[in-house]
Amino acid sequence: MSTTTLPLAEQRNTRDAATDRGFRWLVTAAGVFVLVALGAAAFSMIWGGHAALQKFGLGFLWSRTWDPVGQQFGALVPIYGTIVTALIAMVIAVPVSFGIAMFLTEIAPKWLRGPVGTAIELLAGIPSIIYGMWGLFVLVPVLAEHVYPWIDSHMGQWPVVGALFSGPPLGLGMLTAGLVLAVMVIPFIASVMRDVFLTVPGPLKESSYALGSTRWEVIWDVVLPYTRSAVIGGVFLGLGRALGETMAVTFVLGNAHELTASLLMPGNSIAATIANEFTEADSEMYRSTLLALGFVLFLVTFVVLAAARLMLRQLAKREGN
Repeated sequence: MSTTTLPLAEQRNTRDAATDRGFRWLVTAAGVFVLVALGAAAFSMIWGGHAALQKFGLGFLWSRTWDPVGQQFGALVPIYGTIVTALIAMVIAVPVSFGIAMFLTEIAPKWLRGPVGTAIELLAGIPSIIYGMWGLFVLVPVLAEHVYPWIDSHMGQWPVVGALFSGPPLGLGMLTAGLVLAVMVIPFIASVMRDVFLTVPGPLKESSYALGSTRWEVIWDVVLPYTRSAVIGGVFLGLGRALGETMAVTFVLGNAHELTASLLMPGNSIAATIANEFTEADSEMYRSTLLALGFVLFLVTFVVLAAARLMLRQLAKREGN
């Protein structure tokens, strides 16, 4: 090696090492920024809501009182409405999304997969306020006139669960909000499921077919076990979206601070309460309560996503990863 080549090689190695260190610090800063932003958001809500949390204590979480005039507030009704509407949405959205993903990956002809997949992705890009307006002006009248009267007169008479389906056919209520949320989160869950189903190796499915398995057996015994972790992650991603949705729910939930077992009755959610009442908060305690509600929503979402991570970790351990 010549004497001129060695210094050039050393200079290049030094430059590459410096570039690598700079890149490592850059991506580390990006990761730390996420943690700092998350912590700052949580701290700002705690700081803003500390007056309400200090006054009402833990009883704030299970009190149903909402009296802006008397300065008495409780978060039970918004928490209940948030969880119930999100659960209704997931009960509807998960099987529908699974069906869409299976259709696009296993059943649909190739010429149809592209247009349907594009339509699903376009649905995910529609603003939530459009879903809310559609729910208020299209879905609510149809449900109030044709669906909820039948549900009240038939399903409302069932033992044990009849209380869930009895009530005046107003059209507005938790069931309507759950339906709108389901339509909103279906594109997200279906897109994730479709993408992960496409990662299943073709020979794996073909060998199952060769052994005499039906299409359903291939899906249930091969595709789902292979993609189980990613599918659960997609479901919890949709659940996180449903828990924090604001505008669409605000239009159709009814915005009533009443705790009721009936899904046909109006209710409220944390996000809808904050959106509706923040501009009307005329006292420090009122504003502090709404900020405390925001922190409660933050905690609910954090617990849900943490449970998803725990579930995925347990599945990974069970699969030997």
